[in-house]
Amino acid sequence: MEDIKGFIAARVAKELKDSDVVSLGIGLPTQVENYLPEGVRITLLSENGIVGEGLIPSADDASLYVVDAGGQPASVLIGGSFVDSAVSFGIIRGGHVDVTVLGALEVDEEGDLSSWIIPGKKVPGMGGAMDLVVGAKKVIIAMEHTNKGAHKILKKCTFPLTGIKAVDMIVTEMGVMVITDKGIELIEYNPEFTLEQIRAATGARLIISPNLKKMAG
Repeated sequence: MEDIKGFIAARVAKELKDSDVVSLGIGLPTQVENYLPEGVRITLLSENGIVGEGLIPSADDASLYVVDAGGQPASVLIGGSFVDSAVSFGIIRGGHVDVTVLGALEVDEEGDLSSWIIPGKKVPGMGGAMDLVVGAKKVIIAMEHTNKGAHKILKKCTFPLTGIKAVDMIVTEMGVMVITDKGIELIEYNPEFTLEQIRAATGARLIISPNLKKMAG
């Protein structure tokens, strides 16, 4: 698969509904807005204080003074606004974010999430992910299924946690999974992979939905 990140982002975009307030994490999740279905308009919140963030600008249009939470160039739609951190996190903590899309280091079958640190490695900080996974109505993890073959979807997370029982859905290049009371359920699969390959790439028991269907990016 040539464009794994684009494929994942396109599938995640199908989960967003018109008028949703959405927060996108750094990295792969920032691509989701590029694949919104026709007729779907969202209000994109950048946790550093942009309400109504637009598409990632080209190098020629980028401003040094307008950046997203990851420090990358950003744009603001007509009608958008800049707010301070207190207001931005008030929106998040107040339960006004419909969906947050985040990357992950690990996710487990209980919906626990590790996304901010690998012990022993330097990181700039945990950012707003801990607030987002608690405050958002729906938490979607968008990530590659493994880290160079090493399991990222586990029976139990091994890295420090970002959130406990926080994840609702996982979207990877192999499939779409939801967290249930019984564990991780595969509801869509990428036909480029067999179920045996998907199971082997998953470090937790994978429940196969009786209504399993093919995944479309």
